[in-house]
Amino acid sequence: MIRIVVADDHRVVRSGLEQLIATFGDVELVGVAADGAEAVEHCSRARPDVALVDLAMPVADGIEATRGILAASPGTHVVIFTSFSDRERILRALDAGAIGYVLKDAEPEDLHRAIAAAARGEAPLDPKAAAEVLASRTAPAAALSDREREVLVLVGAGLANKQIGTKLGISEKTVKGHLSRIFHELGVTDRTQAALWAERNGLLSHG
Repeated sequence: MIRIVVADDHRVVRSGLEQLIATFGDVELVGVAADGAEAVEHCSRARPDVALVDLAMPVADGIEATRGILAASPGTHVVIFTSFSDRERILRALDAGAIGYVLKDAEPEDLHRAIAAAARGEAPLDPKAAAEVLASRTAPAAALSDREREVLVLVGAGLANKQIGTKLGISEKTVKGHLSRIFHELGVTDRTQAALWAERNGLLSHG
Protein backbone atom coordinates (compact mmCIF):
# COMPACT_ATOMS: atom_id res chain seq x y z
CA MET A 1 0.00 0.00 0.00
CA ILE A 2 1.33 3.44 -0.99
CA ARG A 3 0.97 5.94 1.85
CA ILE A 4 0.42 9.53 0.73
CA VAL A 5 0.07 13.05 2.17
CA VAL A 6 -1.78 15.71 0.15
CA ALA A 7 -1.12 19.45 0.49
CA ASP A 8 -3.26 22.11 -1.20
CA ASP A 9 -4.66 25.39 0.08
CA HIS A 10 -7.98 25.04 -1.78
CA ARG A 11 -10.61 23.11 0.16
CA VAL A 12 -12.39 21.97 -3.01
CA VAL A 13 -9.16 20.56 -4.45
CA ARG A 14 -8.33 18.77 -1.20
CA SER A 15 -11.80 17.27 -1.02
CA GLY A 16 -11.63 16.17 -4.64
CA LEU A 17 -8.24 14.55 -4.13
CA GLU A 18 -9.46 12.74 -1.02
CA GLN A 19 -12.39 11.29 -2.96
CA LEU A 20 -10.21 10.40 -5.95
CA ILE A 21 -7.47 8.74 -3.89
CA ALA A 22 -10.13 6.69 -2.11
CA THR A 23 -10.82 5.03 -5.47
CA PHE A 24 -7.15 4.00 -5.86
CA GLY A 25 -7.02 0.54 -4.35
CA ASP A 26 -3.28 0.66 -3.65
CA VAL A 27 -3.04 4.18 -2.17
CA GLU A 28 -3.79 5.18 1.42
CA LEU A 29 -4.26 8.84 2.39
CA VAL A 30 -2.46 9.42 5.70
CA GLY A 31 -2.55 13.23 5.91
CA VAL A 32 -4.16 16.31 4.37
CA ALA A 33 -2.58 19.78 4.70
CA ALA A 34 -3.83 23.27 3.82
CA ASP A 35 -0.38 24.88 3.64
CA GLY A 36 3.29 24.02 3.29
CA ALA A 37 4.07 24.06 7.00
CA GLU A 38 1.25 21.61 7.72
CA ALA A 39 2.56 19.39 4.94
CA VAL A 40 5.96 19.22 6.61
CA GLU A 41 4.34 18.41 9.96
CA HIS A 42 2.21 15.61 8.48
CA CYS A 43 5.18 14.09 6.66
CA SER A 44 7.40 14.33 9.73
CA ARG A 45 4.80 12.41 11.71
CA ALA A 46 3.40 9.95 9.13
CA ARG A 47 6.56 9.37 7.00
CA PRO A 48 4.53 8.74 3.83
CA ASP A 49 5.90 7.19 0.66
CA VAL A 50 4.67 10.12 -1.43
CA ALA A 51 3.70 13.74 -0.77
CA LEU A 52 1.48 15.42 -3.38
CA VAL A 53 2.23 19.13 -2.97
CA ASP A 54 0.72 22.26 -4.51
CA LEU A 55 3.11 25.09 -5.41
CA ALA A 56 1.15 28.21 -4.43
CA MET A 57 0.28 27.85 -0.73
CA PRO A 58 0.32 30.17 2.29
CA VAL A 59 2.77 30.00 5.22
CA ALA A 60 5.25 27.96 3.15
CA ASP A 61 4.95 27.47 -0.61
CA GLY A 62 5.53 24.21 -2.42
CA ILE A 63 9.25 24.85 -2.88
CA GLU A 64 9.82 25.49 0.83
CA ALA A 65 7.53 22.60 1.71
CA THR A 66 9.50 20.25 -0.54
CA ARG A 67 12.77 21.13 1.20
CA GLY A 68 11.13 20.80 4.62
CA ILE A 69 9.50 17.46 3.80
CA LEU A 70 12.75 15.95 2.54
CA ALA A 71 14.57 17.16 5.65
CA ALA A 72 11.89 15.80 7.99
CA SER A 73 11.21 12.58 6.10
CA PRO A 74 14.05 11.67 3.69
CA GLY A 75 12.22 8.57 2.47
CA THR A 76 9.28 10.57 1.16
CA HIS A 77 9.11 11.30 -2.57
CA VAL A 78 7.61 14.71 -3.35
CA VAL A 79 5.43 15.16 -6.42
CA ILE A 80 4.42 18.73 -7.26
CA PHE A 81 0.73 18.96 -8.23
CA THR A 82 -0.02 22.36 -9.73
CA SER A 83 -1.54 24.37 -12.56
CA PHE A 84 1.77 26.16 -13.27
CA SER A 85 3.78 24.81 -16.20
CA ASP A 86 6.40 27.54 -16.71
CA ARG A 87 10.05 26.50 -16.85
CA GLU A 88 11.26 28.54 -13.88
CA ARG A 89 8.79 26.99 -11.43
CA ILE A 90 9.40 23.49 -12.74
CA LEU A 91 13.16 23.73 -12.44
CA ARG A 92 12.98 25.38 -9.01
CA ALA A 93 10.78 22.55 -7.77
CA LEU A 94 13.11 19.88 -9.14
CA ASP A 95 16.15 21.70 -7.74
CA ALA A 96 14.43 21.72 -4.34
CA GLY A 97 14.25 17.93 -4.51
CA ALA A 98 10.84 17.12 -5.97
CA ILE A 99 10.91 13.83 -7.85
CA GLY A 100 7.90 14.55 -10.06
CA TYR A 101 5.76 17.33 -11.53
CA VAL A 102 2.11 16.75 -12.46
CA LEU A 103 -0.37 19.33 -13.72
CA LYS A 104 -3.85 19.64 -12.26
CA ASP A 105 -5.50 18.99 -15.62
CA ALA A 106 -4.08 15.44 -15.60
CA GLU A 107 -6.49 12.56 -16.01
CA PRO A 108 -7.20 10.53 -12.82
CA GLU A 109 -5.39 7.49 -14.21
CA ASP A 110 -2.35 9.64 -15.04
CA LEU A 111 -2.24 10.94 -11.48
CA HIS A 112 -2.53 7.37 -10.17
CA ARG A 113 0.36 6.27 -12.39
CA ALA A 114 2.43 9.28 -11.25
CA ILE A 115 1.89 8.43 -7.57
CA ALA A 116 2.83 4.80 -8.16
CA ALA A 117 5.91 5.79 -10.17
CA ALA A 118 7.07 8.21 -7.46
CA ALA A 119 6.62 5.53 -4.80
CA ARG A 120 8.99 3.32 -6.83
CA GLY A 121 11.53 6.13 -6.90
CA GLU A 122 10.88 7.03 -10.53
CA ALA A 123 10.40 10.61 -11.78
CA PRO A 124 6.90 11.21 -13.15
CA LEU A 125 6.87 14.39 -15.26
CA ASP A 126 3.88 15.83 -17.08
CA PRO A 127 4.71 16.03 -20.83
CA LYS A 128 4.65 19.85 -20.68
CA ALA A 129 7.02 19.82 -17.72
CA ALA A 130 9.29 17.28 -19.41
CA ALA A 131 9.45 19.48 -22.53
CA GLU A 132 10.50 22.47 -20.44
CA VAL A 133 13.18 20.46 -18.65
CA LEU A 134 14.47 19.15 -21.98
CA ALA A 135 14.57 22.67 -23.40
CA SER A 136 16.50 23.89 -20.37
CA ARG A 137 19.06 21.12 -20.90
CA THR A 138 19.68 21.70 -24.59
CA ALA A 139 18.95 25.12 -26.06
CA PRO A 140 21.04 27.33 -23.73
CA ALA A 141 24.04 25.01 -23.83
CA ALA A 142 24.07 25.05 -27.62
CA ALA A 143 24.12 28.87 -27.59
CA LEU A 144 27.28 29.07 -25.47
CA SER A 145 30.73 29.32 -27.00
CA ASP A 146 33.49 26.92 -25.97
CA ARG A 147 35.09 29.66 -23.86
CA GLU A 148 31.78 30.46 -22.15
CA ARG A 149 31.31 26.80 -21.33
CA GLU A 150 34.80 26.76 -19.80
CA VAL A 151 33.92 29.81 -17.67
CA LEU A 152 30.62 28.20 -16.62
CA VAL A 153 32.38 25.00 -15.54
CA LEU A 154 34.81 27.00 -13.40
CA VAL A 155 31.94 28.99 -11.87
CA GLY A 156 30.35 25.65 -11.02
CA ALA A 157 33.62 24.59 -9.41
CA GLY A 158 33.40 27.62 -7.11
CA LEU A 159 36.17 29.78 -8.57
CA ALA A 160 36.02 33.58 -8.30
CA ASN A 161 36.32 35.79 -11.40
CA LYS A 162 39.99 36.57 -10.76
CA GLN A 163 40.80 32.85 -10.35
CA ILE A 164 38.91 32.02 -13.54
CA GLY A 165 40.83 34.72 -15.42
CA THR A 166 44.16 33.39 -14.17
CA LYS A 167 43.30 29.81 -15.05
CA LEU A 168 42.12 30.68 -18.57
CA GLY A 169 44.69 33.40 -19.24
CA ILE A 170 42.13 36.18 -19.70
CA SER A 171 41.38 39.40 -17.82
CA GLU A 172 38.89 39.64 -14.98
CA LYS A 173 36.92 42.12 -17.10
CA THR A 174 36.68 39.55 -19.89
CA VAL A 175 35.45 36.96 -17.40
CA LYS A 176 32.70 39.36 -16.31
CA GLY A 177 31.73 39.87 -19.94
CA HIS A 178 31.46 36.12 -20.48
CA LEU A 179 29.38 35.78 -17.32
CA SER A 180 26.93 38.44 -18.46
CA ARG A 181 26.31 36.56 -21.68
CA ILE A 182 26.12 33.20 -19.87
CA PHE A 183 23.50 34.54 -17.44
CA HIS A 184 21.48 35.92 -20.35
CA GLU A 185 21.62 32.70 -22.38
CA LEU A 186 20.74 30.46 -19.44
CA GLY A 187 18.03 32.75 -18.14
CA VAL A 188 19.61 33.01 -14.68
CA THR A 189 20.47 36.03 -12.55
CA ASP A 190 23.49 35.03 -10.48
CA ARG A 191 26.47 32.69 -10.10
CA THR A 192 24.62 30.29 -7.82
CA GLN A 193 21.85 29.71 -10.35
CA ALA A 194 24.43 29.31 -13.12
CA ALA A 195 26.35 26.77 -11.03
CA LEU A 196 23.14 24.82 -10.36
CA TRP A 197 22.38 24.83 -14.09
CA ALA A 198 25.86 23.53 -14.86
CA GLU A 199 25.53 20.76 -12.28
CA ARG A 200 22.04 19.78 -13.42
CA ASN A 201 23.16 19.57 -17.03
CA GLY A 202 26.26 17.48 -16.40
CA LEU A 203 28.83 20.14 -17.27
CA LEU A 204 30.70 19.74 -14.00
CA SER A 205 31.20 16.02 -14.38
CA HIS A 206 32.60 16.61 -17.84
CA GLY A 207 34.56 19.74 -17.02
